[in-house]
Amino acid sequence: MSGRWSFPRSRMKILLLENIHPLAVQRFREEGYSVETLKGALDEDALIDRIRGVHVLGVRSKTNVSARVLEAADKLMAVAAFCIGTNQIDLEAAADRGVAAFNAPYSNTRSVVELAIGLTVTLMRDVADKSAAMHRGEWNKSATGSRELRGKTLGIVGYGAIGSQLSVLAEALGMRVVFYDVVERLALGNARRLRSLDALLAEADVVSLHVDGRVANTNMMGPQQFARMKTGALLLNLSRGHVVDIGALAQALGSGRVAGAAVDVFPEEPRTNDDPFDSPLRGLKNVILTPHIGGSTEEAQEAIADFAAERVLGYLNRGDTTFSVNLPNVQLAEVTGGHRLLHIHRNQAGVLAAINRVLADAGLNILAQHLKTDERTGYVIADVDQDYDRALLADLKAVPGALRFRILH
Repeated sequence: MSGRWSFPRSRMKILLLENIHPLAVQRFREEGYSVETLKGALDEDALIDRIRGVHVLGVRSKTNVSARVLEAADKLMAVAAFCIGTNQIDLEAAADRGVAAFNAPYSNTRSVVELAIGLTVTLMRDVADKSAAMHRGEWNKSATGSRELRGKTLGIVGYGAIGSQLSVLAEALGMRVVFYDVVERLALGNARRLRSLDALLAEADVVSLHVDGRVANTNMMGPQQFARMKTGALLLNLSRGHVVDIGALAQALGSGRVAGAAVDVFPEEPRTNDDPFDSPLRGLKNVILTPHIGGSTEEAQEAIADFAAERVLGYLNRGDTTFSVNLPNVQLAEVTGGHRLLHIHRNQAGVLAAINRVLADAGLNILAQHLKTDERTGYVIADVDQDYDRALLADLKAVPGALRFRILH
């Protein structure tokens, strides 16, 4: 269990990896925090070497924040994923150490949706292969195999923020939309929910995947699923690399069962732009491969930097856990006219009573108090109106189940 006496923000170290947008660096430095940046990702051993003394870690999709990394993190208070997904962070291990995790679940939604629409048009018209032929000096003007979006059926697998917005834009372009999701979702416009993935595959002219990175989604599109698709249908994967069996997709493309594919994410991806890329999909006809750029627009990266940085600053400055993906969510105002005690603990009986006994024994008057719990973690916030003795820290550490506490002035 880690306790922390309040000290100047300039002594709190923030490490940002994977070329996170400079707006985040600016926001943290404006608030007085010390920031270090690295362009690339770090593997587990390298991150373990760098994590000691770091209070906040910022990553994107290629750096894995494992239980080993978290165990080595002696000062870590928060991890921020400057992207949508959090499967690269061991959220349970972080919660067990009182480390808050945040992400930016909506900031690049529009960018991914626009790319999906553009890729669908490009595949329908075989634009990529025609452009490559032109660069080779070949003129092949033909309408064969070139189709409009209008009247075609788009099957969306995963109807969350991205899938639902894609649904609206596709329908505006004249497409019929069907979707499948394991969670009950409100259908927008004229979109129709189907009860199984097989039903969607049998009906869709274009299948677009927008699922999360949970292990259960591994190879959800494999040989059996490709066999159930309409002959000549298209596949888009802008979600997670492991949800598609790449070898099976290559075979389906070779047989003509799938007429084309656009793939932006892969089971294994280079850590930096200097590392090589290889895939069984390279060189296949009417296949568009992009280097995980679904959310990589200037607008999206700026929005992600702003959103994730604000979530972290809210936690550091106020104890606000709104949008945390692994701790109970509590929305808090600024500390005024007193001190704020933040106590993260295992969700077990008697913790709040024990904390209140400590505060009462210290003679502290509580101005406001909040308690929020989930199935594994509890979070107590107490605002007090007077100074306290340092002995209070040892007493708060001794509360059964305590994981982490801070005091804000």
